[in-house]
Amino acid sequence: MIHFLGTYECKAEAKGRVMISSAFKKQLMPYSEDGFVLKRAVFQPCLELYTMNEWKLMMEKISKLNQFVKKNNDFTRRFTAGVKVVEMDATGRILIPKELCDFANIKKDVVMASSVNIIEIWDKTNYEKAIDEAAQDFADLAEEVMGNKTIDELS
Repeated sequence: MIHFLGTYECKAEAKGRVMISSAFKKQLMPYSEDGFVLKRAVFQPCLELYTMNEWKLMMEKISKLNQFVKKNNDFTRRFTAGVKVVEMDATGRILIPKELCDFANIKKDVVMASSVNIIEIWDKTNYEKAIDEAAQDFADLAEEVMGNKTIDELS
């Protein structure tokens, strides 16, 4: 499994091209030949960048859902809505399609943040707002999610 690391600010050009930070570019280079998948996030107004291999692993999980159960079918449709294959060019840029820029409100100032095996792509203002809101109850959330785990379960 991939583990990306870092949070970096960058700029989007008018047509949706975004220069990936040199730190993320180094982390993404081993996967660049196969391209990447860009999609809407489920819970936040941001985008998620998957390596093609991570996307295939996700699709393997989703393909195991019984598509004759309506909620599974609805989930699959919504999860994959607007999915695009993107490539990183020789200078380290990706082109974010207009409809995905619109979804995430990406215009100029962008934040790329690691989220374990994916990279989230945010409008900077929305990212800062989400971090500020999360900070208010992060201690309670951390205790709820991780507090009942033993050291062995965490490793």
